[in-house]
Amino acid sequence: MAGCSSVFAAEDDQVNIAGSSTVFPVTEAIGSAFSEEHPTVNVSISKTGTGGGFGNFFCAGRTDVNNASREIADAEIDQCGNNDITPLEFTVATDALTVVVNPEADWIDCLTVEELREIWRADGAERWSDINEDWPDEELELYGAATTSGTFDYFNEAVLGEDINHKSDYYATERDRTIVQGVQGSEYAMGYFGFSYYSENPDSIKAVSIDDGNGCVEPSTETAMSGEYTPLSRPLFIYVAKESLADSAVRDFARFYMERAATDLVSDVGYVPITEDQRDENLERLEEQVAEVNG
Repeated sequence: MAGCSSVFAAEDDQVNIAGSSTVFPVTEAIGSAFSEEHPTVNVSISKTGTGGGFGNFFCAGRTDVNNASREIADAEIDQCGNNDITPLEFTVATDALTVVVNPEADWIDCLTVEELREIWRADGAERWSDINEDWPDEELELYGAATTSGTFDYFNEAVLGEDINHKSDYYATERDRTIVQGVQGSEYAMGYFGFSYYSENPDSIKAVSIDDGNGCVEPSTETAMSGEYTPLSRPLFIYVAKESLADSAVRDFARFYMERAATDLVSDVGYVPITEDQRDENLERLEEQVAEVNG
């Protein structure tokens, strides 16, 4: 992408970003548009997972922005504080976390939350027929988010709950396209990730509707926006280091991001943009912080 690189470099007019692979498509699209208007600024984006981004980069003072598919954890706030980093949270989109299967899996179109929990919990189902005796007596082949991922944390909380552990015997990765390829390659595979990665591949993988007690609801930007798609619709965030707002390039990028998060740049990559009211709240809060840093 013009003006963007995938490695970090220490130089003037540099904005360094790490974190969530789910939020990556939003930040990539907005970063590309920003670079077209600010060709002298290098926007560097890396996929590290939400937790990996906070722990290894943002709270360590190595990046200005962290993409996050969950809220920052207390331990991460403490780590940031120990390094004199003040994380500023901004909601930038809504995602419909999507469960996908192979298109040849014609026996499944919808799962209840309970069935989904049975598939993904530790010591849970091992074969499709364990969920429904009419389904194939074939081993489940599961692809999902790595434990450093905010998507893993959110799925754990929304589907499994506090008292149930996520399966450990599955293909765990930070690379969502690896999950796409795994599900494409096996009739008995299942995976989950942000809606954007499904929307790129709607003909080669199949989205599963989710029944949270009120009937089957397909994942989509519309059902995420309306609140119908539960419990797997979720807010997406970026965190900006307050101290980095002393840098004009980071200030300009943050303002640009807040403005564009309410536009088709977000919907074009498969997520729900923030509202104009949310945009205005974000910008007002950002300017307050900028004034404090540069006052």
